[in-house]
Amino acid sequence: MVIKLGVILDPLPSINIKKDSSFAMILAAQKRGWEIHTIYQADLYTNNEKPMAFSRITHVDDNPNNWYNFSVKQDIDLSSLDVILMRKDPPFDIEYITSTYILELAEKRGSLIVNKPSSLRDNNEKMFISQFPQCCTPFLVSRDKRRLKTFVTQQYETDQQDVILKPLDGMGGTSIYRVNPQDPNLSVILETVTENESRTVMAQQFIPDIIHGDKRVLLIDGEAVPFALARIPAQGETRGNLAAGGTGVGVELSERDHWICQQIGPTLKQQGILFAGIDIIGNYLTEINITSPTCIRELDQIYALDIAGDLMQCIENKIKQ
Repeated sequence: MVIKLGVILDPLPSINIKKDSSFAMILAAQKRGWEIHTIYQADLYTNNEKPMAFSRITHVDDNPNNWYNFSVKQDIDLSSLDVILMRKDPPFDIEYITSTYILELAEKRGSLIVNKPSSLRDNNEKMFISQFPQCCTPFLVSRDKRRLKTFVTQQYETDQQDVILKPLDGMGGTSIYRVNPQDPNLSVILETVTENESRTVMAQQFIPDIIHGDKRVLLIDGEAVPFALARIPAQGETRGNLAAGGTGVGVELSERDHWICQQIGPTLKQQGILFAGIDIIGNYLTEINITSPTCIRELDQIYALDIAGDLMQCIENKIKQ
């Protein structure tokens, strides 16, 4: 039986295959002889109770100059696909939520959705860490400027540490601020990041070990890949995100990294989150990424791994169960 795979992702012309994890997954599936359907978010719809999509049967090549072509374009019943990878990048907005509703209809009809639609809805990538406080530095989630300012002051008085402020729906290091109570712009930063107390944000104690990198650890069905990509900030930067100019360096997982993964792994497995990317700075968990985790291509190149191939094997085993 040829496995039919649907991949919901950003438009293919916008993808940089040198570092795109969705491309790595498509390439791994093609090597296994699967039939690949690429689908954009706008292609999803329902016909009465049937989950539908406009699909492109896709063939890829690891060649940046001519890396994809389509053979058949047609409307399909999503439940005709054995597995669907939800790889659309944030923003996590009402359109994203609507997409999970449509995917859930396909799930109820027998398609395997990676990651599980209800888990994507239930677990904000920033808030998810609140389920694992034993792994985290102090943090506060609020949109109240007074409360956030008090938290900033307390962290400085207690541990002489700054605080990181970030929106709950951001990605790639956007709109992240590092502050302390002596910052003359603290009030205006709080006004900006909370949009005058209309948007909830997360405040986290700053972790000085960021100079050694923000480690992205990938987990397949709750099990950690034994190597991480440490994203080291550019000079003068606080953010390690590659999109913000960080440099990726391969590192072996530490004993503490493994412990954090063991704390998180069973929950990921229970919630049907087959592929996740957690962020660790120093000894502390900072985020759990489940929408479209990256860094497969970089780690494969550094360590001669086949992370996407391992994920496809995991998916195949799930389908056959």
